[in-house]
Amino acid sequence: MQDVKLKNYLHLHFIVFIWGFTAVLGALITLDALPLVWFRMCIAVGITAIYAAVTKAPLKIPFRTLIGFLIAGLVIALHWFTFFQAIKVSNVSVTLACLSTGAFFASLLEPIFFGRKVILYEVLFGLLVIGGLYMIFHFEGNYLSGILLALSSAFLSASFSIINGKYATQYSPVTISFYELLGGVFFFSLYLLFSGSFTPEFFMVSANDWLWLFVLGSFCTAYAFIASVHVMKYLTPYTVMLTINMEPIYGIILALIVFKDSEQMSFWFYIGAAIILSTVILNGILKNRTKKVN
Repeated sequence: MQDVKLKNYLHLHFIVFIWGFTAVLGALITLDALPLVWFRMCIAVGITAIYAAVTKAPLKIPFRTLIGFLIAGLVIALHWFTFFQAIKVSNVSVTLACLSTGAFFASLLEPIFFGRKVILYEVLFGLLVIGGLYMIFHFEGNYLSGILLALSSAFLSASFSIINGKYATQYSPVTISFYELLGGVFFFSLYLLFSGSFTPEFFMVSANDWLWLFVLGSFCTAYAFIASVHVMKYLTPYTVMLTINMEPIYGIILALIVFKDSEQMSFWFYIGAAIILSTVILNGILKNRTKKVN
């Protein structure tokens, strides 16, 4: 049993490493953020549909639930759009450092949506996160638009997690993933259609971009999602949560290796990023201890 846990723990780290590589792919792909997300979701929908057919996953759901999935799909699509747009106008390091604030946006939103009390240490951690963000804002002010986009992406990510929370216990992960990805494609397609963006040039994608798009849509989206659900059967939610917090670290290290000088930031940027990441991890540790006491 211990060997099974270790195997799945290492597998989870590999999945999180893949998620960190997503940001690097966003910088490597030359497409603008909107078509990048649209192509990514189309590829992921196709692969998820094939997987659902092979595994005979139940895709029949009530109409009201379908609407909920589609709206959640729009939220995750906007999250990815702001995420990749932040990378395009700043860089991977800035985007991932700011994206790690998502856990604290969730802490702010949960009392509103679930009516739970505000926890004192979360307020304190929120102040520390603001301090870390201030350092990044102050010393990397030339990346202001990227910082604001990344913070918007973090807020959308937290919103998506809360919206998805009630569905996760009721429906198959494959079912949820299929319809939410489909929802993102649907709403973005409507926008692209009515804005006149579906031109021949829109579909003229270089071979290199097609390669990275396929890796992004298949390996980093469809596979990573399904695999993450599998390992969760063998690991505690606490272990999963702490490991996922490694995504910005993996992503920033990968960006430094791939892009070198363009990802070099000031000393105070890394201090600010370290404050944010450390606070997120401490928040998870305290939450886990609180659950054990209760």
